[in-house]
Amino acid sequence: MLEMTRETFEELVSDALDTIPPELTRVMDNVAVFVEDEPPADDPDLLGLYEGTPLTERGEWYAGVLPDRITVYMGPTLRYCASPAEVVHEVAVTVVHEVAHHFGIDDERLHALGWG
Repeated sequence: MLEMTRETFEELVSDALDTIPPELTRVMDNVAVFVEDEPPADDPDLLGLYEGTPLTERGEWYAGVLPDRITVYMGPTLRYCASPAEVVHEVAVTVVHEVAHHFGIDDERLHALGWG
């Protein structure tokens, strides 16, 4: 398993968020991004997770709710990758994948687009 500090990993997540075009980040609404060490025990290989209500499903009822949550998991990412360069790439793919869920894009479409 690769070793990387939490601070370095969080910087990679931040850098990946910075690559999202401004026209998309301007419309992202009520979403927070977190880094956690490990995913839930029932899915130990999970690299990232989006929890919330996608923008495409929000209606008049959507007010006063907690922010959507995007979580990137450090442990499985470092176990999955063989080099620091792979970690940079995988974090970028994971961030884009989870942000896409915020915009209502499902896994099938993301895989077809190469962001699986």
